[in-house]
Amino acid sequence: MAKTTTRSRGTGSGSGPRRNLTAAARAAAKRAERGHGEPGPAATDEEATGPGAAGDAGRTLLIEPPEDGGWDDPPEPSPESFAERKGDEPGSGARTRRGRRLLITVLGALLVATLVAAGVLGWRYHETSRTDQARGQALTAARQAAPVVLSYDYQHLDRDFAAARTRLTGHFRDEYGKTTTTVVGPTARKYHGVVKATVTQPAGGTPAASVVSATPDRAVILLFVNQVTKSTQVQGSRVDLNRVRMTLTRTGRGWKVSGVDAL
Repeated sequence: MAKTTTRSRGTGSGSGPRRNLTAAARAAAKRAERGHGEPGPAATDEEATGPGAAGDAGRTLLIEPPEDGGWDDPPEPSPESFAERKGDEPGSGARTRRGRRLLITVLGALLVATLVAAGVLGWRYHETSRTDQARGQALTAARQAAPVVLSYDYQHLDRDFAAARTRLTGHFRDEYGKTTTTVVGPTARKYHGVVKATVTQPAGGTPAASVVSATPDRAVILLFVNQVTKSTQVQGSRVDLNRVRMTLTRTGRGWKVSGVDAL
């Protein structure tokens, strides 16, 4: 009697259910790549409706990646792609150009305003510095000029008047020349007149002079001047305490007297 061997279907390690499961998984992966969920033309009825597909419903299946290197992660979007998509919006280019023009206009206006403000502040600082310098220079020039301009001696009038004219400028210099020639000179010679002028100086102090006003090119100085006068018309000596307002002007040869007024 022949020995009958009975083989139960689906009991081996390499049995049909596992092969069907793997085949179904691969078929599902390929269908996912094609973008639809229907069985592909390569899938058999057994693969689509096999016991592995129905028996494993609701379970987590391990799907092996396709052999052809599929299932790559999609590339991450770059900032440039966002910018391109944003630039493709209707009217975005015109808005961008208008925004840039507005920004350039605003920045240009701010730059001009800053330059103007810096220029004004620089000019004011420069003028203030020049004025402070002028005050000191004019005050020194007035203290030195007063004794020369307001003094004379009948014995050497020409020398004294010439020295005084070197301290003067402008119209006042011409007036001084006419007055000394027609009035002061003849009177001093006739009466042997001698006038000695000095700026008042307290003991241990500085000459009594102060700046009334000043600009970089002009200054008004107030001086307290003592004049001692001798002549044949005066017995002994006469002392006059005078206040003199002297105007000085900056010239190419330094500060010169352009006016003298007795107060």
